[in-house]
Amino acid sequence: MTGLLGVPRVRLGTFPTPLVAAPRLSAAAGVEIWFKRDDLTGLGLGGNKVRGLEYLLADARGRGCDVLVTGGAPQSNWAMLAALAGRTRGMDTVLVHFGHPVEPVGNLALAVSAGAQVRFTGDDDRGSVDRGVAAVAAELAAAGRTPYAMGRGGATGVGALGYVAAGLELAGQLQDTGLAPAQLWLATGSCGTHAGLRAAQAWLRPGYDVVGVTVSRPAAEAAQRVDRIAAEASDLIGTPRASAPPVVVDGFLGPAKGARSPEGEAAAALVARTEGVFLDPVFAAKAMAGLLAAARDGTAVGPVVFLVSGGAPTLFL
Repeated sequence: MTGLLGVPRVRLGTFPTPLVAAPRLSAAAGVEIWFKRDDLTGLGLGGNKVRGLEYLLADARGRGCDVLVTGGAPQSNWAMLAALAGRTRGMDTVLVHFGHPVEPVGNLALAVSAGAQVRFTGDDDRGSVDRGVAAVAAELAAAGRTPYAMGRGGATGVGALGYVAAGLELAGQLQDTGLAPAQLWLATGSCGTHAGLRAAQAWLRPGYDVVGVTVSRPAAEAAQRVDRIAAEASDLIGTPRASAPPVVVDGFLGPAKGARSPEGEAAAALVARTEGVFLDPVFAAKAMAGLLAAARDGTAVGPVVFLVSGGAPTLFL
């Protein structure tokens, strides 16, 4: 099928996801907050990566590919959802994770249960995943398969189209509710989600700023990645590129990427106790910690839409 953007898309998720007020959290934070519930996208246990996978799988099918190759950390939400998405279209998946073999729990266990073949690079450098994905894709091609290699997080122009479409979806919901947010906050990790929202912002001019809280890399590096991927997405659909620099907030990474932080844990507990919504500990919880800190110092301007991005399997680790 062809999606709203005029680009091939396969249907994986359940959309639109809800846009809901968070009145008790708003009272505690001192700024009006709404949730965009992309933890409820419908594939597996949901999450933001479902949106990009709709466009990436369509591209893979259009190229005649029969096996997906991607990876990340062993607890990557992206990798698990990629394995599930491939299965819905009869495609095998090979996942390449950095580091050494570990017990399959959480997302890794779910990916294995979906039939994914898992390999480890033996190297703790995240960049070893990119090299490993390329090597596995070449190996599969030599064996007569037609692989579709996807970078970590699906953070490419094609993958970012999922959140360009989300920007369109949100625009309709804002019109229906009469809400005029000043800011949209999210966790910025591999940068594809932020990039798609940035491309949508440049196209639709919705009147709000997109604010990412980096949970993966230095803010300057994240901003460069967001800008590059957003430009790729805009070029794919023929819309104007963003001109203003991306807004990326630093200081909430905690001990490391993929590790819980005290600020994130406190923020997640506040959200659970006020709104009955769970935030994953390594992405959305840290982004919420950034938003709450900005509310305290007056730099968060309401109303705010906060992207609840999923990651449910990591809640239990």
